[in-house]
Amino acid sequence: MQISIWIISAAGAAMLVISAGSLAEAQEKLKIGTEGAYPPFNTITADGKIEGFDIDIANALCAQMKVECEIVTQDWDGIIPALQAKKFDAIIASMSITEERKKQVAFTNKYYTTPLALVAPKDSDLTSTEPAALAGKTVGAQASTTQADYAQDAYGKAGAEAKLYPTQEEAITDLQNGRLDAVISDKFVLMDWLKKASEGCCKLVGDVKGTETQAGIAVRLEDTALRDKLNAAIDAIVADGTYKKIQAKYFDFDIY
Repeated sequence: MQISIWIISAAGAAMLVISAGSLAEAQEKLKIGTEGAYPPFNTITADGKIEGFDIDIANALCAQMKVECEIVTQDWDGIIPALQAKKFDAIIASMSITEERKKQVAFTNKYYTTPLALVAPKDSDLTSTEPAALAGKTVGAQASTTQADYAQDAYGKAGAEAKLYPTQEEAITDLQNGRLDAVISDKFVLMDWLKKASEGCCKLVGDVKGTETQAGIAVRLEDTALRDKLNAAIDAIVADGTYKKIQAKYFDFDIY
């Protein structure tokens, strides 16, 4: 009888060791979801590598938290459902913090701030980003974003046609090919594109007033401990200069 009890106890202890080991292993890796189609924040290179500001920030936060980073790409439309389905643990993909999204996910504090802006062909007569100036014009935006909301609500109500795309890159392609009068997006994304890939086709019309938003890291609503750890890590990389070093790779101005 005593032998049986000892065997059961030993087996139970072994199970506890295995469980503890599995838990430790799970905590040593953090899966980060991102889009991979939003340069310079996240993009997939020709050789299949995922890179950008978001990716560098993710790796810096993981290093600060002493966990391994695994980056997982996901189409933007399905990125929140994929987080909820536990495909990954957090989203670092330039996601604006909005009241509507707060119903589905928990956000960290900001890791950068940006306004929306408008670009148009270089020979366009557009000189204003005000809704009235877009009446009768077609404005492109990436679907399921704050810019899509603005294109549909503000510009749409003023008489513009809002045309939505699965990715930012598809909207830009249609602008270059003359199928759009303008594209609305994150100012920093548009500035990077104008500088590196627009081939002189287009111009920055200007910032869209009153649209400044903060980008945060999204986690599942119940994962408050992870959110708190990420917040502490954000504060740490800002304080020790790591954030500024990453920022300098992509921007010659402060985006925090």
